[in-house]
Amino acid sequence: MRELNLSNKLVVHALLIIGSVMMVFPFIWMVLTALKTNPEAVAIPPTFFAENPQWSNFTKIFTELNFGQFYLNTFISTIVITVGQVFFCSMAAYAFARLDFPFKNVLFILLLSVLMVPGQVFLIPQYLIVQKLGLLDSIPALFLPGLFSAFGTFLLRQFFMSIPEEIEEAAIIDGCSRVKIFFTIILPLSKSALISLSIFSLLYGWNSLLWPLIINTSTEKMTLSAGLASLSGQHSTNYPLMMAGSFLAVIPLIILFLIFQKQFIEGIALSGSKS
Repeated sequence: MRELNLSNKLVVHALLIIGSVMMVFPFIWMVLTALKTNPEAVAIPPTFFAENPQWSNFTKIFTELNFGQFYLNTFISTIVITVGQVFFCSMAAYAFARLDFPFKNVLFILLLSVLMVPGQVFLIPQYLIVQKLGLLDSIPALFLPGLFSAFGTFLLRQFFMSIPEEIEEAAIIDGCSRVKIFFTIILPLSKSALISLSIFSLLYGWNSLLWPLIINTSTEKMTLSAGLASLSGQHSTNYPLMMAGSFLAVIPLIILFLIFQKQFIEGIALSGSKS
């Protein structure tokens, strides 16, 4: 019996190791390609290691592209999107979870219906709205459509509904208003849910590609993903430079994960259990 359990563990660990290697290999290949010359990157059969590592690719990306500005634009838009979604989604979620108002259920169903529609459907209406506001090719255009999330509202609503109503009733008896209850009781009790939404909002804002490509045309207003996409030419692509830029683009997320990995795992686990 022990031998059977040991063999089962060995099989499970072997499968996990294989899966881990498959997950990490694209990242390793990205780093290895960033150190190659362009002929080495497109060579057939492919070579794993560069004959003469081109460390200059990591500095060249800042001279050939306005990479520092890309970083700043991405940082600004990601922070505003994350803060905006946490703020607006939490207020909307609390209203749907606790307040009574006309057509609440109908409005919530309409909100959920947004999740059933591909995001590409909203690109033209969002573009027209931004155009009417006179914000085309600007930094605010990057984050305005992402300030609210139907998924975030649904996620927080489900969590708020799990908080005992007796806590709010006691606060109301003590004279607390709904606004005070929301900020001093509900939000502190919902840290794990807010972290979960922050994770998804941050990843969405940092990795967004299609919208920044459509809304902004000047390089000074591009994000990292859109700027790196501009390296892909019609006839030729500088793959080492693109991989060097991609590696530099994911470094902040890697550092963030290493610092807050416990919160990341708890937040994603929470999103799976609540929704």
